[in-house]
Amino acid sequence: MSGPGSMASGAAGSAEGPGPVDGARAPEQALFPPGFSVSEIKNKQRRHFMFLRWKQQQRKEKLANKKKRRKEREALGDKAPPKPVPKTIENQRVYDETTVDPNDEEVAFDESTDEFAPYFNRQTVPKILITTSDRPRGRTVRFCEQLSTIIPNSHVYYRRGLALKRIIPQCISRDFTDLIVINEDRKIPNGLVLSHLPDGPTAHFRMSSVRLRKEIKRKGKEPTEHQPEVILNNFTTRLGHSIGRMFASLFPHDPQFIGRQVATFHNQRDYIFFRFHRYIFKSEKKVGIQELGPRFTLKLRSLQKGTFDSKFGEYEWIHKVCFSVMISGWALKILAF
Repeated sequence: MSGPGSMASGAAGSAEGPGPVDGARAPEQALFPPGFSVSEIKNKQRRHFMFLRWKQQQRKEKLANKKKRRKEREALGDKAPPKPVPKTIENQRVYDETTVDPNDEEVAFDESTDEFAPYFNRQTVPKILITTSDRPRGRTVRFCEQLSTIIPNSHVYYRRGLALKRIIPQCISRDFTDLIVINEDRKIPNGLVLSHLPDGPTAHFRMSSVRLRKEIKRKGKEPTEHQPEVILNNFTTRLGHSIGRMFASLFPHDPQFIGRQVATFHNQRDYIFFRFHRYIFKSEKKVGIQELGPRFTLKLRSLQKGTFDSKFGEYEWIHKVCFSVMISGWALKILAF
């Protein structure tokens, strides 16, 4: 009785066809017909074997087409057509109509009268309070401590069961300009609430991909107390302008370049990637960077006018998934009533 291995080898031999006769090489035939589907093969080992052969054939065809196009371009010389632009997620995105010009007069007027105008007019100095959800675990506590070393003039306090509505008036009376709340789930930080004081707005982010300093490979030495530079990338829409100004207001105006430290907020595909680096001048033309950590990724869930108010707050923007959940929750309350 022949096993599965012999069945696979016999089938493979029959699929390849007869070998060369009298030294003459048989013409190469397509291994798979146009309507062939690997999923139709019932035998698991045979299906896996044929899938690998199909992938190998696809790679060979791709390489052959690439060589053919290269030869055609070399033959045409200067008359060769331009190379096609590869399709990426970024260049295939639909243009956002809310993208604004930084030099627009309407945008400049809005920025001169919004809640962050006192900071950008140098009338206030950032003072940040960092707190957590009730009974934080070790990872969240360490993350808050490392976050306080990045943001100058920031202070870490623990909730001790106090509601945010009671914390906010105390922050305002002590001249804090921003409140950061780190939420956790199953001992892992998973949310960030950023409230600008005293008049808002309040942003709620979902946090993911949190990496502490000890978890980052090839990291640099501990960050110094120098005020870092701040880089904001791709905050080009009206909503992006508000979020970018909110992040900028966390840091002092005048960075201390002698520290060579940079805090980067990079917005890509509506995800905000945070990195903290130190740059090193290797020569007059070459610069190296060292990541200091921590690192994390944010996804905006909602933007609320004023300070934190979960019941009666007015929302400027809500993520559509969150909005559908809120609507379903209201419907359930109405039915229950």
